[in-house]
Amino acid sequence: MKENKKAHWEKVYKTQSAQQVSWTQPIPQTSLDFIHAFNLPKNAKIIDIGGGDSKLVDYLLQEGFTNITVLDISAAALIKAKKRLGKKSKAVNWIISDIIDFQPEDHYDLWHDRATFHFLTQEKQIDQYLAIAHGAINNYMIISTFSENGPEKCSGLPVKQYSEMQLKNQLNKHFEKIRCINEDHLTPFHTTQSFLFCSFKKQQADS
Repeated sequence: MKENKKAHWEKVYKTQSAQQVSWTQPIPQTSLDFIHAFNLPKNAKIIDIGGGDSKLVDYLLQEGFTNITVLDISAAALIKAKKRLGKKSKAVNWIISDIIDFQPEDHYDLWHDRATFHFLTQEKQIDQYLAIAHGAINNYMIISTFSENGPEKCSGLPVKQYSEMQLKNQLNKHFEKIRCINEDHLTPFHTTQSFLFCSFKKQQADS
């Protein structure tokens, strides 16, 4: 099953351009707005989960952030991002891994995930993700999923839709919600997809 999932995403990134996939954003403005709200220092450790060939890393580098990691299941996706960035790509830590197999060797001040979490449709997968995130995060998390009004599938795969309350309830064991917004993402095909963006802060361990 895992091999099938990896093969699926390798095929997507090898055969389709950025203008042929629904999640493409010329400017990841909402993610940037959420990140700016944290007032992180430029040496903050930031990881982009399922970053693929997203341009978020481009803008973070442009803003002077110096400790960025991009994780994706697809090697082809990361190759595209590296080619786009050229020499700047050497300043980024690139990790090829399925998120539920990820074994972090570091702790992150910010965990950013736009549209990976909603591909986890089984409780076991969700629990694995949250256990990994809890262990790896020092401070903040941003998660974006399809909202209640979003698609039921993406790239031919089933997804899990979330309301603000449902997402909060999934994370409330270890993370406290800061804020959530709904956003209609305009795809390259000029259709809209309803997303839920939420930020969280890791709760302090019980004494």
